[in-house]
Amino acid sequence: MIIRLVTFDALHTLVTPRLPIYVQYSQTFAPYLGVLEPRLLKQSFKVALTQVQKENPAYQGDSGAEGWWSEVIKRTAIGAGANPQAVDSSLPLIVPSLMERFSSRQGYKLFHDSLSVLRRLHEMNVRTALISNTDTRMLSVLKDLEVAPYLDSILLSEAVGIEKPDAKIFRLALASSMQPQLVPMEMQDGVHVGDELESDYHGARAAGMHALLLRRAGPEGDGEHKEEGENLQGVQVVNDLWGVVKWVEQQTT
Repeated sequence: MIIRLVTFDALHTLVTPRLPIYVQYSQTFAPYLGVLEPRLLKQSFKVALTQVQKENPAYQGDSGAEGWWSEVIKRTAIGAGANPQAVDSSLPLIVPSLMERFSSRQGYKLFHDSLSVLRRLHEMNVRTALISNTDTRMLSVLKDLEVAPYLDSILLSEAVGIEKPDAKIFRLALASSMQPQLVPMEMQDGVHVGDELESDYHGARAAGMHALLLRRAGPEGDGEHKEEGENLQGVQVVNDLWGVVKWVEQQTT
């Protein structure tokens, strides 16, 4: 077996918030809403994000990504104890500020191993792609962090209208990463890497790809999508992106 394609999740896999998201929200909220309690803000953001994702998957609401995030931001602030009237009146200023912040290196940074691993995979003639359940601002982030040129294709759920764990998005990544002059790839020729057990690991496996679940040690793993009591029995886990390179090398037969 030879692995010819590695696909990556974006958030908490290749990129991570420069500061925790709730901290960046708090900084943006403060001039308009006052200082909100960090613990409540962190909890409120998680609840708001989960609710809006369930109500409007793949950013398919009438007002697009900005309207989608406006609802997340509004629920986050109110859920953390902000005055609802103050939230409504300040949203036209808060939302654009946060949208801009999370469109560049101002809001995100690369993990220490992201760029070097992508370069190494290309040296190995392994194609790379990104599959992310996010809006199209992530493309601006990847360009600003100078990592986009090392990805052969980039699939963002807002752009393609499909979200992981739907097998269609994994198949689309494979198709968009193939070069016409090369032997066609099949799903088992690829491996997907991400931090979400259901969307990334089980989603890729159900689509016919190999999968690796990322579980970084220490503070770098703090933002990963971990469920309490998650069952990792039989799950292939790597502790950093160099573990992906090692795994790919071991599959060569």
